[in-house]
Amino acid sequence: MLLTVLVLAGLAGPLLSFGARGLVPAVIGELIAGFVLGRTGFGVIDPSLQPLPAFSALGFAMLMLSAGTHVDIGSPAIRQGLIRGLLAFVIVALCAVPLGFGIDRALGINHPALLAVLIAGSSAAVAFPILAERGLTGPHLALLVAWIALADSATVVVMPLTLTQPHDIAIAIAGDVAIVAGGALVLAAALRARRERVVGDLRAQSLTRGWAWQLRISLLLLLGLSATAERTGASTLVAGFLAGMIIVRLREPDRLALQITGVANGFFVPLFFVLLGAQINLRALVESPSRIVLAVALACAAVIAHVVAARFSARERRVATGLTASAQLGMPAAAASLGLATHALSAADAAALVAAGCLTLIPATVGSLLLTRDLARANPPKAAGQTAG
Repeated sequence: MLLTVLVLAGLAGPLLSFGARGLVPAVIGELIAGFVLGRTGFGVIDPSLQPLPAFSALGFAMLMLSAGTHVDIGSPAIRQGLIRGLLAFVIVALCAVPLGFGIDRALGINHPALLAVLIAGSSAAVAFPILAERGLTGPHLALLVAWIALADSATVVVMPLTLTQPHDIAIAIAGDVAIVAGGALVLAAALRARRERVVGDLRAQSLTRGWAWQLRISLLLLLGLSATAERTGASTLVAGFLAGMIIVRLREPDRLALQITGVANGFFVPLFFVLLGAQINLRALVESPSRIVLAVALACAAVIAHVVAARFSARERRVATGLTASAQLGMPAAAASLGLATHALSAADAAALVAAGCLTLIPATVGSLLLTRDLARANPPKAAGQTAG
């Protein structure tokens, strides 16, 4: 019965997004459903009740895997915009440090490094679907794509360290190194195995007989890296993201991408956001004016830092590029989830981080609309009957 309620709650996301004509990401509706059914609202869902923590952990890993599949380090768009994207990320990081430390000192959060990382971050899992929905593709977006990919990859590694106790940081870094090394070995072995005839025959049999072999291997990769992360003191966030990058690097057929999307976005990721919403107590945020200020200040700082970075790195459409790159939600949600699990963040702090991530979606949506308008003006459709020459 409980799972039925959770799946029904997850439907709130697509329904809200559909009603808003795609302007509101589905995760907003899922979070709202969690707020209503969880600690903020009626208390129908207890996120600590077994087996919900296991489902939440799987959803978190699948969320990061989905984010990782949006970061193809070998794609022409990322390679083409790598230098300017790196410049943009460096500038936004330089802006984020004083902003994060300033907000922390003013409000007494005691997590300045976390705030700086969140300000500097971008969310490929949020921004790239927004670009795709608007039909924004092509070489003119090379800077934006590379920038978001670099920021997402860097913050995935650094953010969990900001919530780690100082005496455990060395262990966490060693765990991250072990995860990356293990992922590299898996990628090398997979690329070598693909050349073997028996593997080709197995893939062909899987296609004709419906075994979903590649999906099973992908899930095994995700769970294996996540288990390694748990054993070594690393973060599941890094493991899931790396698994997604490996899968997209293997250039698997679109069928696998659809299968992963179905498993992730059809069940586990909505479940994670509903349970996260149920875990967060918005009443603690409302009762703490300083944390409301934190949410607004964090969102504004992220937008300012990204627009400034775009001003110095982009050649055109600077404001629109910066606004779009400021899209966040996955990383603040991940920080809230990790912070609550490790008791590094209070209920009000976690709620403020999620609220800040939601607020950044407003300027990001505006930025994507500005990009769509500017590109439409720059490339007007040809009149009917017009031919070249």
